[in-house]
Amino acid sequence: MPFSPGPRNLITDVAGLRVGNADDPALKSGVTALLCDPPAVAAVQVLGGAPGTRETDLLEPHNVVETINGLVLSGGSAFGLDSASGVQAFLRERGVGFDVAGHIVPIVPAAILFDLANGGDKNWGRYPPYRELGYSAAGAAAEDFALGSAGAGAGATTAGVKGGLGSASVRLANGVTVAALVAVNAVGASTVGGTRHFWAAPFEIGDEFGGLGLPFPPPPDATEVVLKHEATVGSNTTIGVIATDAPLDKGAAKRLAIAAHDGFARALWPVHTPMDGDLVFALATGTAGARLTAEDMIRLYAAATAAMARAIARGIHAATPLPGDIFPAWSQLR
Repeated sequence: MPFSPGPRNLITDVAGLRVGNADDPALKSGVTALLCDPPAVAAVQVLGGAPGTRETDLLEPHNVVETINGLVLSGGSAFGLDSASGVQAFLRERGVGFDVAGHIVPIVPAAILFDLANGGDKNWGRYPPYRELGYSAAGAAAEDFALGSAGAGAGATTAGVKGGLGSASVRLANGVTVAALVAVNAVGASTVGGTRHFWAAPFEIGDEFGGLGLPFPPPPDATEVVLKHEATVGSNTTIGVIATDAPLDKGAAKRLAIAAHDGFARALWPVHTPMDGDLVFALATGTAGARLTAEDMIRLYAAATAAMARAIARGIHAATPLPGDIFPAWSQLR
């Protein structure tokens, strides 16, 4: 087997990372917070045409801040950007952040997805609930966390089936771990034509998302472009994190994020459309220690692609049916 999962098969197989979810079933939305202890080198790559973000400019390799304290993936469209303030408040209360002239400023970039038109009750009054959901998600951060209809995946949808929160990890032969976390809310599909088979099937380890493999022969509609009903600008988005314990600088971390976008392309059809805000954050904790050779780097980037593709399929596979859903969960497909 070319790749083996870590012990949890979650992004928390990268030591020092914890993840927490908070969501509201009536709202059909939620927040996922990832905390870094210690701070991690970070970068970002945006390939979708309609992103919604906070604090992404500072992640470019030419900008000063090298490390961050956490990341947020949130539902709620632009309203969900408030969630980062809740995570920031949680960290500041604990003295965690960047020391600027004697003041502690937690560095918490964020990205959002559109889940407003998913059947949930969005009549929240004057202020949206995402700041408090962000605070709760940070407080719930742990090494084990729920997948599927949880956190930022609580209200996620794709073409014809519910989306969800997914994660997967890979442990390489040299001891380095690379792992993905993703909230899948794509305008396109994760399954092949009208089948239950995942596009990500070649990368599946065991039966982590059903063990169906690819359909043979491929169905006639395999490459038909089927879109979610709200295929308008800003109404979709798959947002994720790729993390490793390899020692990377910001430039190499950005290359890791680019490689993880290849996982999007292996698991979703179509992807990176003008209607999606597809984005990947990259984190490097450096705790693995050893410097990587050029060949090691190629294997690391390949593993990032595979882990992200698996995480996408796992998130959709784990989604659960709930009252008021506008799409079935994968488990309900026949």
